[in-house]
Amino acid sequence: MPELLIFDWDGTLCDSLARIALCLQLSAADVGLPPPSLAAAKNIVGLGLDEVMTELFPGADSATTANLRASYSAHFIREDSTPSAFFPGVREHLEKLREQGFTLAVATGKSRKGLDRVLRAVEMSSFFHSTRCADETASKPHPAMLFSLLDEFGVAPQSALMVGDTTYDMEMARAAQVPRLAVSYGAHCRERLLAYQPVACIDEFTAIDASI
Repeated sequence: MPELLIFDWDGTLCDSLARIALCLQLSAADVGLPPPSLAAAKNIVGLGLDEVMTELFPGADSATTANLRASYSAHFIREDSTPSAFFPGVREHLEKLREQGFTLAVATGKSRKGLDRVLRAVEMSSFFHSTRCADETASKPHPAMLFSLLDEFGVAPQSALMVGDTTYDMEMARAAQVPRLAVSYGAHCRERLLAYQPVACIDEFTAIDASI
């Protein structure tokens, strides 16, 4: 049984993929670039913002990229004035896992400022035992966020579990030698996730109990 449960945020706990994709499309239009398709925008959810911009707009110069970042942030803050909902059963099951004695953490592609804002909005600022963001360590799929959390709690990789919806989560966990649990309802499809040999791939968050 794992001691430390580490969760991705967008697409795993929070149903925010469509909102993120929309803001990416709007920011591209603002600077005169062709907006990415919905599929392309959803595909990169989970990466840090710098990596997102490089992936979606590889030909953009530094000034355009800076404008893209600023526009995306402005759109997202406005759209996220009402926080995206959790997927069904997420909050209740997180509370149950905490009551059962698990250490709970978040490893996300969000910035520290962005994650803190959404945690305040959903009244969970002190709920998780620890959190890591892409602008503090390194973007997924680099394993730096997981190494940092393992060190903080003195937990061996095999005593942790990474829960995520993208291949970036799975690859990060594999690089850190941390077991991984995939969720099929987020950004990446089941077939892509299964290539990383997760302990399971669940279709709804409420099925997590049977996988830990």
